[in-house]
Amino acid sequence: MDSNTTSSSQQHRMKLAVLTSGGDSAGMNAVVRAVVKAGILKGCETWIVREGYEGLVRGNGEGRAESISLPPHQPVHIKDESFIRNLRFGDGELLKDGTTDHPEGRSLKGRYIVRVGWDDVRGWFGVGGTLAGTARSTAFRTSEGRLAAAYNLIKEGIDALCVCGGDGSLTGADVFRAEWPGLVKQLLEQGKITQDQSNAYGHLKIVGLVGSIDNDMSLTDMTIGAPTALHRICEAIDNIESTAFSHSRAFVVEVMGRHCGWLALMAGVSAGADFIFIPERPPKADSWAEEMCKMIQKHRDMGKRKTIVIVAEGAQDKDLNPIRADDIKDVLANKLGLDTRVTTLGHVQRGGRPCAYDRIMPTLQGVEAVDALLEATPETPSYMIGIRENKITRVPLVDAVAMTHSVSDAIAAKDFERAMALRDPEFVEALEGFHATSECVTEARLPHRARMRVAIMHVGAPAGGMNAATRAAVRYCIRQGHKPFAINNGFVGLLDDNVHEMSWLGVDNWMTRGGSELGTNRKLPDIDLGLVASKFQQWNFHALLMIGGFEALKSLAILEQGRKGYPAFNIPIVHLPATISNNVPVTEFSLGSDTSLNALVDACDAIKQSASASRNRVFVVETQGGKCGYLATMGALATGACIVYTPERGINLDMLRDDVKYLKKRYSIDIKGKSEDMFKEEGGKLFDSRSASLGHTLQGGIPSPMDRARAVRLALKCMAFVEEKHSLLLEQAQQPRQAGPEMAAVITIQGSSVEWVPVKEMLAHADEKNRRALYEPWRKISQLVEVLVARPQILGEKDPKPSHA
Repeated sequence: MDSNTTSSSQQHRMKLAVLTSGGDSAGMNAVVRAVVKAGILKGCETWIVREGYEGLVRGNGEGRAESISLPPHQPVHIKDESFIRNLRFGDGELLKDGTTDHPEGRSLKGRYIVRVGWDDVRGWFGVGGTLAGTARSTAFRTSEGRLAAAYNLIKEGIDALCVCGGDGSLTGADVFRAEWPGLVKQLLEQGKITQDQSNAYGHLKIVGLVGSIDNDMSLTDMTIGAPTALHRICEAIDNIESTAFSHSRAFVVEVMGRHCGWLALMAGVSAGADFIFIPERPPKADSWAEEMCKMIQKHRDMGKRKTIVIVAEGAQDKDLNPIRADDIKDVLANKLGLDTRVTTLGHVQRGGRPCAYDRIMPTLQGVEAVDALLEATPETPSYMIGIRENKITRVPLVDAVAMTHSVSDAIAAKDFERAMALRDPEFVEALEGFHATSECVTEARLPHRARMRVAIMHVGAPAGGMNAATRAAVRYCIRQGHKPFAINNGFVGLLDDNVHEMSWLGVDNWMTRGGSELGTNRKLPDIDLGLVASKFQQWNFHALLMIGGFEALKSLAILEQGRKGYPAFNIPIVHLPATISNNVPVTEFSLGSDTSLNALVDACDAIKQSASASRNRVFVVETQGGKCGYLATMGALATGACIVYTPERGINLDMLRDDVKYLKKRYSIDIKGKSEDMFKEEGGKLFDSRSASLGHTLQGGIPSPMDRARAVRLALKCMAFVEEKHSLLLEQAQQPRQAGPEMAAVITIQGSSVEWVPVKEMLAHADEKNRRALYEPWRKISQLVEVLVARPQILGEKDPKPSHA
């Protein structure tokens, strides 16, 4: 975002309103906060519509309190006067506390379209639900209601609308925009608006963001609130599993999802469930009960003590008859004799603080939404802001809604293949991954010649998701007929013959375990490359999967280079990045980084409570990350930190001096006694400071659902890769077989795709001295962190700019 964001007085000043509609979801407040702040920085006036579309219909009553810009409590020179005029309008506390009346007499009664400033949305993104309120408006569904909504917007001078809601809400937004010229014409004919108003507001700019815990919108990988809902589900199932194991019970867990099984599917993958029921892919057998019982009986025969079945609320059989949790319970109890309980999570899934992902991505989407509105013309479509892997995208809103409805239509027509095809590719891969890791087969899928002895090793520091990836790889191997071998304690363990064959049941509980069950260290194979090659030959490994961070990358390079002298290394060798630092080059995501970010967010939320309670206190929070600033930067964005220091940027006395100047000015323009920030320096009477070092707490704990799900997806892709390369090696006539450079590769996430990159190419993008990438796509977030705390506006052009080392 451009820091020089104040528009000239001659330009039209866009008035932007944001509303949340439909079912609430965590992350909606992050959207509202980002839209308001980005709008102000882009020279817009910003408004919040309370109670969704119902608030648009009701508008502001006569004789309401006016929105008046409130001045700072101390005189201070800020060059950007526009920023000060939009600092606060007095309703922030009323909106955040959920009250309509203020002790000083200010009230929100009769006011549904509220002017808000910068500080009025402070701290919103750490709160679940939607502070703006939401309601399912029957009035807005009528032409009269939409006419009233148009009048209320024009009356307030608003010409741009950002809607965060589900497919129904976004459908309403698109209808509203399509009807807008006709609504303006009716209002003019009725004498409710003037000709000048008709000319000025002839075009309504609209943008949509998808807020839905079901993740049921097409053309986007993730909807706002879905990751947090998955967190709530997995937390509940993780707790249920301990009592299920203790009593050898079966539990049927019902989750939300009327027309979309994403929550049930991803919970099944992330929690290691035994069986799932989703609307898009009902059991193929004539009797779903027999299919389920056959699977679970196999698991019990192998020695499993617990059984977890997850059912979406909209689950049905292939004849569209509903499958209910109580029906599943009766089948498990009567046919298998299992002591079975039902747990319906209900609205627990909607509640709670947003996870890190539901703070970061909605913030980036909110910024993109403002840009889309500013660029909108009568000829451009209304856009929906979506996500593809880690990339923010714009797609025509009407296309996304139409494809979403097509899924429901396909299910109703019993065309389940089409329903699956209309879901995003990751949904299909997740279902295939669930079957690959949950089904216990008695006969191998591959012929004997194609089967491999696959070594699995953890390298470097532990990270959340390592064990989940190992579990997926082991179960895939057994399903195909391969033999998976665990190398304990890295290359040191290999040299000590600390190797054993892994079993299907032996990894059953690994999904929720943090750290590294195999043991790991930072030793590289060049401690004794010849002996390592000898051990490869001794154990007759046909493929190697290394899960780890920068050390795993360097190990891969050493092994690939060692092929010249050691034929035992002429096998497919892959690296699955797993490190909380996210410092592996090229890829934008490493296993463990999401778990660590959530640990950081939890810690900072607790710290901010202390800072807020103590008033005017600054905290410095030290994170891990080595010489890579990913964790600190994304953590700063997710927690609202005012300053972030990274190894890439460096730090010097001039920067510290500017930072103290910024904090002093920021505290001076704040409401007295209301400030809390995360930084440390001498603040005089304005603020005092404290420090907190989070240390290895960022490595431990239960892996996040995102790290677990991605671990399964990427591990299975790794196994498919080594299978393909092994088959190519088998076709070679010469002995010893020669593995090409493409057979030593790293699986990476780049933008909206998953790509395989040979290790030589990876090293070309690596800063090996500092153990990070030469180009880190997340670095631009540092600037966004500063922009979203108004550092450029508060320091002003006369103040020294921060240097970038």
